[in-house]
Order: sequence, then structure tokens, then C-alpha cells
Amino acid sequence: MFLLNVLLALAWTALLGEITGSNLLIGFLISYALLAFLARPLQIPTTYFARAKIVVGFVLFFLWELVKANLRVAYDVMTPTQRAKPGVIAVPLDLKTAAQITLLANLITLTPGTLTLDISEDRRFIYIHAMYIDDVEEVKRSIKQGFERRVLELFQ
Repeated sequence: MFLLNVLLALAWTALLGEITGSNLLIGFLISYALLAFLARPLQIPTTYFARAKIVVGFVLFFLWELVKANLRVAYDVMTPTQRAKPGVIAVPLDLKTAAQITLLANLITLTPGTLTLDISEDRRFIYIHAMYIDDVEEVKRSIKQGFERRVLELFQ
């Protein structure tokens, strides 16, 4: 389905006669809507549309977390009093594969104020340096219920 969606987007762009990022995006969105509309009446079995919603939700969640973290760090840097309470914590992992753990580690590192330091040898813990540790359990919960849960959904 994804390949068909891309091919329809390319056809849309070819019909317009101008290859631009916006034409490809619009073509992709239009062909996605068309395929979603036709999949049910034609009884085409696919998980593409459900997976696409999960991916879009994942990207939007990460962008929101990125904005929040940037604002928090920028505020702390711009104000005279420092609110940082840095520390290193070990967060237990439910993720199993190397790809899942790598994605989680990269998401944590890309978010300002947090940095992945190491993964335990048995892959049961991820060690994170965080700038703002007011409550250790809250930081662990936010990583497990936020990033880790969504990474698990993405890889199901």
C-alpha cells in the first residue's frame, strides 16, 4: 500500500508538471485519502492505514516533547537562577531488539536536557543523564510512558 501511495503521489506530481516537495506532499496526502476511501469498499486487507496513524502520532509526540524540552532549557539558560538538578538514572527497559533500544536512545539524546550514556550489558537498563531530576520516579515514568511506550507501538 505504501508503494502504491508513493506511485500515486509521483503520478500526481507528473500531472502537475513540476517536481517540488509541496507537490509530492500534496500528492501523497491526496493518494492516501483516496486509498483509505477505496480500501474498505473494495475489501482490501491492509494494516497500512492503522500503521500510518501510529507513525504520525509518534512523530507528533516527539516534536511536542522536543519543543517542551527546548523551551525548558532555553528558559533556564535565559533566567538568572538555575533550576537544573542534574543526575544519572537507570531506567528499566521493556524493549528487546537492538533497533528498538537504539531508537529510544537516540530519541532521548535528541531531546535537550537528556543524554543517553549507556545500555547495560543485559539490555535491561538504559542509563540517562538528565538536567532536571526533581523526582527520579517521575523522570523514569515519563520515559517509560512516553518514549518507550510509543517505540513499542511503532515496532508492533
